[in-house]
Amino acid sequence: MKQNQLFKQTRWQLVTWYTGILGLILALCGLGVYEAVAHAHRITIEQELQSVARTLHDSLETVLREPGKLEPEAIRLLPDACLTEGCLRNTDSHEIEAIAHNKYYLRLFQKSGNLVAVAGLQPEGLPRIRGERQLVTLADAQGTRYRQISLMLHTRDNRDWGYLQVGRNLQDFDRYVANVKWILLLGLPVVAVLVMAAGWGLAGRAMQPIYQSYRQMQQFTADAAHELRTPLAAMRATVESMLMLPRISEVDVRETLQVIDRQNQRLTHLVADLLILCRIDRQLNQNLDSFIEEEEIVLNDLVNDIGEELAVLALDSGIELSFEILVTQPLKVKGNTEQLYCLLFNLASNGIQYTPAGGKVTLILKEEKDRALIQVKDTGIGIPPEEQETIFDRFYRVDQARSRHRGGSGLGLAIARAIARAHHGSISVQSQVGQGSTFAIRLPKASSSG
Repeated sequence: MKQNQLFKQTRWQLVTWYTGILGLILALCGLGVYEAVAHAHRITIEQELQSVARTLHDSLETVLREPGKLEPEAIRLLPDACLTEGCLRNTDSHEIEAIAHNKYYLRLFQKSGNLVAVAGLQPEGLPRIRGERQLVTLADAQGTRYRQISLMLHTRDNRDWGYLQVGRNLQDFDRYVANVKWILLLGLPVVAVLVMAAGWGLAGRAMQPIYQSYRQMQQFTADAAHELRTPLAAMRATVESMLMLPRISEVDVRETLQVIDRQNQRLTHLVADLLILCRIDRQLNQNLDSFIEEEEIVLNDLVNDIGEELAVLALDSGIELSFEILVTQPLKVKGNTEQLYCLLFNLASNGIQYTPAGGKVTLILKEEKDRALIQVKDTGIGIPPEEQETIFDRFYRVDQARSRHRGGSGLGLAIARAIARAHHGSISVQSQVGQGSTFAIRLPKASSSG
């Protein structure tokens, strides 16, 4: 894939899109996490603030007697309270401990808005807001934020006394939320880099089958062009040599036409094989079952027909051709008779082609549970172990010289494998160099109900 600029650019585009889309999703998720964390802490702080304010409010209302006046009993409830007359050190109050922990401030106002007392924190420059607004966020002169709640106070006899304001320092909240924000902001580029790296690897893996198909297509096109060029070049050379002769006899013309006819037959067979492969590939890509006609085929008859068809070819080649039917009942499959005939014909004719004179080719029909097994055994030249997978590639030949002499196109086994797959079956080979080969085709049997 590294050698092809088109695939490299496509891979980068996939990585860019993948990283961009996933980065946007992660950014939105990060924003959601940030808002969720901030909201959860904000709710917790407000609940804590309301709890402290309510506790203090209820405690004060039990000791207040006169509107706008703060009795000694009420002062004892406030730690380090500062009145208009001065500040008092109160170490006995544990009524509201949170106020004494440098997180809260407390302010008491008369109904007229005059400040009566303060306790706890004493932030500078904090604006005074009347008690009509229950929950507000304020900032002091240094920019420190506070969350404040205001509650109306009543005397013991239920007269309006004034109002109470309790505020909480938000520094710890702001610091925590800021840390979360920075973690998310700094983590996003790191995650984006990791996503890009992962996307590069995933894009490579995803494109590998496409790239292999592309390479196979290139190889197939080059091989097909080479196979087509050879007979065309032979015909052209023959015609040019004849045209160079000053006089052409009838014998020369006949010999030339015979050469052209042989090359034309070779081209015809090659084109026919290519058309078969293209048709099978197209049907397999569109719909596997559409290629299979629902006709019931008796393999016993098909094997016998192949034996009769190739008997003359085997006799001319000095090969003994036999077949063994190892089933007692007709063995049936569903499929396309023409294509299965082509499959067996290619394997049997290949066995004859690659077996020296005096050898033997045997067709065997067996039954394996729910599958039919057809074996084509020969005593030919055999196939090296390293080539037993590649022999099913298009235009591949084990013996180049023998195949070209016999006119083979190198497509027979590729067609055989495509037909087997189209029939939901498989094809395999076992071979030893110099001892022969055994090709096995396994096809699903037709159901007895049909």
